[in-house]
Amino acid sequence: TLELKAGEIGLSLDGKVLGDVVDTLKRLEYEGYHYEAADASLELLMRRATGWEPDWFKVESFRVITDDTAGVATLTDETGATVTTEATVKVHVDGRRVIATAEGNGPVNALDGALRKALTHFYPELKDVRLTDYKVRVVDAKDGTAAKVRVLVEGADEQGSWSTIGVSTNIIEASWQALADSVEYPLLRH
Repeated sequence: TLELKAGEIGLSLDGKVLGDVVDTLKRLEYEGYHYEAADASLELLMRRATGWEPDWFKVESFRVITDDTAGVATLTDETGATVTTEATVKVHVDGRRVIATAEGNGPVNALDGALRKALTHFYPELKDVRLTDYKVRVVDAKDGTAAKVRVLVEGADEQGSWSTIGVSTNIIEASWQALADSVEYPLLRH
């Protein structure tokens, strides 16, 4: 199946590389990944297995801050919400360090806004990319609030749609993994 998928995207996986991909997939699926639902992340994984490393940007760090401003009437938005979220992303692009901050209606929206703000100057095609769905599933509920979560992000642009995945015990980290792939994939297609 992996050989067929690789052939569809123009990759040739030889015996050793194919074996490495299968081993990696087994390990990641044991950790909670499900690549059947994340075609773009699977393609990026297979390409990386052949030695390809994307060089569009390198993440230095990201940070998310959520504040509850209840009682501070001047900071509520037009909906009356009192919780605000801000994300800061530090990336390196074309030898330059870029720091971008964005607000959003939650941590994932803020991270997405900050990452695109940092990259759109260098990659204008990202202006057309939009997130169309965001799903979170608990991988193993026995751990309660410390459980691993699986995040699926669906993205789209004028050329089509794709889905990406992230897994972690930290929902923000899992979301970041899926968001980063969701930005790298359209760059690969362009």
